[in-house]
Amino acid sequence: MKKEIKFSLVYRDMWQSSGKYQPRADQLARIAPVIIDMGCFARVETNGGAFEQVNLLYGENPNKAVRTFTRPFNEAGIQTHMLDRGLNALRMYPVPADVRRLMYRVKKAQGVDITRIFCGLNEERNIIPSIRYALEAGMIPQATLCITSSPVHTVEYYSTLADHLVAAGAPEICLKDMAGIGRPAMLGRLVKSIREKHPDIVIQYHGHSGPGLSMASILKVCENGADIIDVAMEPMAWGKVHPDVISVQAMLKDAGFQVPDINMKAYMKARSLTQEFIDDFLGYFMDPTNKHMSSLLLGCGLPGGMMGSMMADLKGVHSGINLILKGQGKDPMSLDDLLVMLFDEVAYVWPKLGYPPLVTPFSQYVKNVALMNVMQLVKGEGRWTMIDNHTWDMILGKSGRLPGPLAPEIVALAKEKGYEFTDADPQSNYPDQLDEYRKEMADNGWDTGEDDEELFELAMHDRQYRDYKSGVAKKRFEDDLQRMKDAAMAKNGFSEEEIRRLKRAKADPVVAPDKGQVLWEVSVEGPSQPPFIGRKYQHDEVFCYLSTPWGEYEKVMTGFTGRVVEVCAKQGDTVNKGDVIAYIERSEIFA
Repeated sequence: MKKEIKFSLVYRDMWQSSGKYQPRADQLARIAPVIIDMGCFARVETNGGAFEQVNLLYGENPNKAVRTFTRPFNEAGIQTHMLDRGLNALRMYPVPADVRRLMYRVKKAQGVDITRIFCGLNEERNIIPSIRYALEAGMIPQATLCITSSPVHTVEYYSTLADHLVAAGAPEICLKDMAGIGRPAMLGRLVKSIREKHPDIVIQYHGHSGPGLSMASILKVCENGADIIDVAMEPMAWGKVHPDVISVQAMLKDAGFQVPDINMKAYMKARSLTQEFIDDFLGYFMDPTNKHMSSLLLGCGLPGGMMGSMMADLKGVHSGINLILKGQGKDPMSLDDLLVMLFDEVAYVWPKLGYPPLVTPFSQYVKNVALMNVMQLVKGEGRWTMIDNHTWDMILGKSGRLPGPLAPEIVALAKEKGYEFTDADPQSNYPDQLDEYRKEMADNGWDTGEDDEELFELAMHDRQYRDYKSGVAKKRFEDDLQRMKDAAMAKNGFSEEEIRRLKRAKADPVVAPDKGQVLWEVSVEGPSQPPFIGRKYQHDEVFCYLSTPWGEYEKVMTGFTGRVVEVCAKQGDTVNKGDVIAYIERSEIFA
């Protein structure tokens, strides 16, 4: 009988590896039934990792988004899974144990079936408590091995770790090849070793396409006993993301495996919808280099999802570095020269920092140290002078044991600074805090939410949640989006005046009904806040007031619902009847 291989669509990770944001709840509601109609997915990755955080960043309730997305899959009998960073839970730094425990109760109630638990250090002390918390909440804990290629990351190393995680209660093991640099032959041997010792364990493989090994890796893990393969779909497949389900299905079918059929009509609709979401606003925050594959990633081992932020970092320091070189009488460096220099520095730094697998947040730590080293080297100064506190926590053992030994120069630097190393349980460094957050919600009159999900969001992402509640996050996003749109038009050769004309062409004017002085606030009617680019107005909302020559305050209404794209009159300006005060675009960014 042919070996059956199931597919999981990593919809969350497709976006996370391509750009800054996730689709909105209304977009997720539209795509979910189409994904179900494709008929080829046993599982869908719906949330986790940065999903909730980025929803907060653009002013949307993440709990609504998670429930909206998981519900159709629950009803269709398709399992949902999330990404979970172990000690760090859903964020970039450690989380108290009581908040971690609450997460699993909340996510189970929201319809998430499986939690993929990983630790960037492969530190079992950070993974095993999460296995226990997930089981207590009724979730399926999928314990994860963060795959990389180094002298210490051998088949025996990973196989032994898998033994410990299975013994702790994990019914599933995931091979998370986050940079796609796992060598196919090694991955095949690893899956075979796990399968021989644990014949009933579910094994799932997650591999990115960045350096180009992923298709060979998929074939090897399937030949050696893997059960489920993570796949993507166009227009976001390949590049720094994952292979497309069509190609994976064709390869495995030809190799003799039993694979599900794909409803191509639904696939094309899902493809079209995903592109629609990109065109709506998500594409403005995607670095085009994330659509490219690069064998250079094999040398540095960085995950493809970091390329966007890393290129932004490089562009930010590029001109500064060239100014330094010019002052030294040296030739300027191209961005490609700088990229290769940074990759080389990552390869130099990584072993000296103990070979932490390059996955969030440790990939960011290693990259940041390498970037600072590059800056110092260009200046003619020494390495290691700019290491941030989170990286020091990793070095000192506060995040767990490093896979390899630290270089003597790093140990000496820590002692020189008076820092102390620790081998204590990482969780002991981060005491419980849930009662403090519960009190903050009570003091603010905030509802803790269904199943305490709002309390969880505050405790997990306190700064972003406060900005979401105040409306600051939404305003910041709308301003950011407008800047990105303007930058895109400017990049395409439009002048500022042409950009204004284009925006006006898609908008409707708010005109002065009479001659008068524009006022944004009048005490008799209560405040009318000054408009800003991106602010939404309802059709029956007061836009501003006119102080007429005969001493009356006249309301100026929008007459339609939309968002401000240009403000033409300032506070106190005198306008004549028919003058344009502002332009508002009727098409909605948010429902």
